Amino acid sequence: MIADVRAQRRTRNARPAIAAGRAAVRGAESPRRPAAKRLSSVATAIALLKTFSEHEFEIGVSGLARRLGVAKSTVHRLARTLVSEGLLEQNPETEKYRLGIALFGLGALVRRRMNLSSEARQDLFALREATRETVQLAILDQADIMYVYNLESTQAIRVNSDIGVRKPAFCTANGRAILAFQPDEVIGAAIGRGLERRAPKSDVDPARLRKTLAEVRARGYATEDEESEAGMRAVAAPIRGAGGVIVGSVGVAGPVQRLTKDTLSKLAPQVIKTAEAISARLGYQYRTTF
Repeated sequence: MIADVRAQRRTRNARPAIAAGRAAVRGAESPRRPAAKRLSSVATAIALLKTFSEHEFEIGVSGLARRLGVAKSTVHRLARTLVSEGLLEQNPETEKYRLGIALFGLGALVRRRMNLSSEARQDLFALREATRETVQLAILDQADIMYVYNLESTQAIRVNSDIGVRKPAFCTANGRAILAFQPDEVIGAAIGRGLERRAPKSDVDPARLRKTLAEVRARGYATEDEESEAGMRAVAAPIRGAGGVIVGSVGVAGPVQRLTKDTLSKLAPQVIKTAEAISARLGYQYRTTF
């Protein structure tokens, strides 16, 4: 009986100590901060990149950890990943980090899109007014084109397209107008990624694509005959930047009922003229021949 009472007393005395020990373990395992403030890896990586500024372009691990409120081990892990993708660089002398060249490439792509769209707007509206068809402005991104400006036709039956839509360059008039003037390695890389059929009339033969691109270079514009979308035809011309490099293309697209092959040929000079006007706004100077 006495042994039982003593045992019960020892058990009661041990309970507060056990509870305190468990609380201490929980506290050591996870810091006390609201769940809402726990950042995901992606959010932390974005916050890390945004930490850099014009006045502080190189920051060490301790500085990044302090600003982000995370452990140094977390910064090390994220930094290694960002360095491997070219989004961060590490100064070999100071071991501090700085923004990588890959971010410059992404920023240049955004700036090119913004400059091209703003400079082209006036001429795009004039082209739609003259043709009454959908007018599209596109840039090349690897093997695809991305539409960065779009003016839909005012007619009931028309081609619809949204800004940001991507299509393979090889089968679109806008894409061919740009791709035809790229270095051979760029064309080869586009072919190497695979020419997938998007419509019944898509031509996926690499040799015929190269021949088509040579014809585009010779005449200065590209056409499309239901090759990216059934029931649609288009004509497009390349746009040059100040240095003469092709930075995009402008095209007119519409239903096959209105845009016959003969109509495409008649629209081509207007499209070329618009491309030249936009190029001039971007600083390109065409040579005058006498």
